Amino acid sequence: MNELIRRDFPILDRKIENKPFVYLDNAATSQRPKKVIDAMMKYYVHYNANVHRGVYHLSQEATDAFESVRGKIARFIAVASEREIIFTKGTTESINLVAASYGEANVKEGDVIAVTRMEHHANFVPWQQLAKRKKARFEIIGLTPDLRLDPKEIDRVLALKPKILAISLLSNVTGVVNPIASLATRFKMVGSTIVVDAAQGIAHGEVTIDRLGPVDFLAFSSHKICGPTGVGILWGREALLEKMPPYQFGGNMITHVGDLDSEWNELPHKFEAGTPDIAGVIGLGAAIDYFETLGRVRIEEYEHKITSYVLQKIKDIACVKLLGPREALHRAPIFSVAIDGVHAHDLATFLDMQGISVRAGHHCAHPLMFAMKCPATCRASFSFYNTLEEADLFVNALKESQKFFAKKPKSPENGGVKV
Repeated sequence: MNELIRRDFPILDRKIENKPFVYLDNAATSQRPKKVIDAMMKYYVHYNANVHRGVYHLSQEATDAFESVRGKIARFIAVASEREIIFTKGTTESINLVAASYGEANVKEGDVIAVTRMEHHANFVPWQQLAKRKKARFEIIGLTPDLRLDPKEIDRVLALKPKILAISLLSNVTGVVNPIASLATRFKMVGSTIVVDAAQGIAHGEVTIDRLGPVDFLAFSSHKICGPTGVGILWGREALLEKMPPYQFGGNMITHVGDLDSEWNELPHKFEAGTPDIAGVIGLGAAIDYFETLGRVRIEEYEHKITSYVLQKIKDIACVKLLGPREALHRAPIFSVAIDGVHAHDLATFLDMQGISVRAGHHCAHPLMFAMKCPATCRASFSFYNTLEEADLFVNALKESQKFFAKKPKSPENGGVKV
């Protein structure tokens, strides 16, 4: 599978420090296959024009290509209506749209807004700030020692009957997969509106609304599934979207503008003010075609194999701390590690010297990292185009780093990371 797939990604042939390029920062952004790059280039070279604006041939061609992607996304997540598919700049804007539009209109003083301790800032801060504005209660669902959702904490927050539950499908720090369907069913019974951040989860399996249960909103980004940056998706139930006020104002989202008032366009255009990233949306369409050709079940099975392989290799390395559960069943191929006495940025630099690209830092998850008293980790995140050989290179580099840093004098600034 991998040799043929890797030919689709020209960047994977690069050398770093005269070593094979091992890209393990897929949780931050994926690489793009040539088909995606070609689709965007074709738009710019052959039918570059604005959408929804002109009656001339190029504009109609661009509009048709752009709008066809809405249908691809609807099929990708298994929803019936294209009217429920909103184009945004990314997961962050999608969640902010829901908080600013639905949240402002529906949350009242004293209501409860619930999130989990593992949320990315994009699914934490908008709700935190909404709670402050509306004088609502902001509740955080705590985690178990292995950083999964704590059942007692779930019961505690469930008893509060939150107006909104905002939850990630998959943690970008630990790779933990949350049981969205069962949680959505339980929280829906107490009247909660469920918002799912699928930015990480969308890349690691077959994510469809019927599998997620009675959720109300789903947000994800193009660039996590081999599409271009700057494009995101918000899916919402049509009945909710119809009642929500616009998020931004301008061209395309209106049908009439008078001196004193305006009338809003129908869904989905009501939430798509201004000129969109046309080439980016077309590139996303090509990425979805690519994913469907490979087969998402096949991708999930292969990534499970990588997850199991890396977990088995890492557990025998002394002094390496791994965040999250040790069973592949409960996680995706995302591994946040720390080594006693070595700062995460130093470790990431050492790995880069071996040609291995990882992310070092707090991973936009301050609430989780601060709770663990852990300022930073190194995160290696795998995708379907990564190989077991690359996993070996990563694990061996971790082993070599211990020898390398053991020779270095310790300083207060390099005094260690405890998990």
